Amino acid sequence: MSQVTNKIIKNTVWLYAKMGITMFISLWVTRLILLSLGASDFGIYAIVAGAIGMLGFFNGALSSATVRFMAYAEGQSDQSRKITIFNVCNVLHIGIAAMMVLVLFIAAFVFFNGVLNIPPERMHAAYVVYGSFVTGVLFNICRVPYDAVINSHEHMKFYAILGIVESLLKLSVAFACVYTSKDKLIVYGVLMACIPFVTYLVTRGFCKSRYSECVFKPRQYWDGKAMKEMLSFASWNLMANTSRMVSAYGTGIVLNHFFGTILNAAYGIANQLNGQLMTFSTNMIKAVVPVITKSEGSGQRIAMIYRSNMACKYSYLIFAVFAIPFILEMHIILSIWLDEVPEWTVIFSQLTIVVSLIEQVTIAYGTSLDAEGHISLFSKVRSIFFMIYLLLLIVFFALGASPVMLFVTSIAWNGILGACILLFFMHRNCGMEYRTFFRSLFSPIIIVTVTSTVMGILSVMLMEESYVRLLLTVSLSFIGFILGYWLLATEESERALVRNLINKSVCRIWRKQIT
Repeated sequence: MSQVTNKIIKNTVWLYAKMGITMFISLWVTRLILLSLGASDFGIYAIVAGAIGMLGFFNGALSSATVRFMAYAEGQSDQSRKITIFNVCNVLHIGIAAMMVLVLFIAAFVFFNGVLNIPPERMHAAYVVYGSFVTGVLFNICRVPYDAVINSHEHMKFYAILGIVESLLKLSVAFACVYTSKDKLIVYGVLMACIPFVTYLVTRGFCKSRYSECVFKPRQYWDGKAMKEMLSFASWNLMANTSRMVSAYGTGIVLNHFFGTILNAAYGIANQLNGQLMTFSTNMIKAVVPVITKSEGSGQRIAMIYRSNMACKYSYLIFAVFAIPFILEMHIILSIWLDEVPEWTVIFSQLTIVVSLIEQVTIAYGTSLDAEGHISLFSKVRSIFFMIYLLLLIVFFALGASPVMLFVTSIAWNGILGACILLFFMHRNCGMEYRTFFRSLFSPIIIVTVTSTVMGILSVMLMEESYVRLLLTVSLSFIGFILGYWLLATEESERALVRNLINKSVCRIWRKQIT
């Protein structure tokens, strides 16, 4: 168990390193491109990207199915099965890529004839950018089976290095746009389309040289039953993801309809801030997903449940260590970040983070249920669940409810009731005992949340808002978090692991100093 844990920690560290570097480069690239293209051309690029991005959730459903089946086959340690799944995945994604390209080119007639508002003199450049995006989509879809193989082998180091290289290529494109004398928007679109092609070739070459299952011979390794299973799984995933997407986008539309654009600005800022904080926990979950699926594939159901609970616990804790001080000091944090803080932004941001905290409690259970495989009923319930949430918002706002009701409903419906549904299906499908959830997961995180919040809120109650209070709140909250975690919320095996990691780190530093 400790070997698996150590691998998860190493993979998570690699993903964090990638996140830190790529986030910095991304901010730099955005600044360069905005200065180079200007607001108008940058807006054209964003509009075209958004039009294509709306169709991305189709590929997302297939990607999750591919990752699940490849990791499951890896857990079974059946080489023939792995090769078969790889070939089926490739054929499926080549077909989907061809279909998506056809759909996107047909959609171009709709987008460029009444939907997209683009100045006539920039229409040619917009067409080129659109074609470049379609090319990028083609290679990104074809790359998915190879990404799934890397994921199933938990080789996150390659993911991290390739992600950094991809960011550096984007930075190079940005500099090329700054210094080119050609049409900058066309140059940017064409060069950006080259990056998916390069990453596809690199990923494909790496997999073919390293993993024996990456043999593409569909006539020899075809399995109609496997294709049917993957399509069925992807279809159920697609149904749930579509309803979730409609619910998410619909929330903004409902908010706009009843309260106007000011509330949309506050909601957008809240989601952006929450998304940045969430990256710390999502990277850890990404490292754990293949471990959970492989555990189920190898028949280790008890280990799968244990790792799912540990993933939920540490995803919550990693998010909470940042989220709690942000909630307590949201006003001054937003004042530092934004010159003018729109009305409702503070309370929206606080409540958005609360919703995400609740969702973290069961965040890995969806992966566990996917790994178990029987997701038809679960997907139906989730789809209906997401759509009812949107209907509830419409009813509440039509009756004159405050905008805050958006988050009250989200906490009660998506947060608490959504967690109960996941917990029920974990018990029904995977046999997890409810007491296991409360003993190993729920009780520890409640203890840590209370100690961290109580310590942090002391400075908020006793001092006026200031930078000093912000620093003190963060410090006290962190101290409360560490004390609650170490003394009350960990098992002896977890404390032993932490001590072991600290000892290894100290020994490495000591050896470097001696040499």
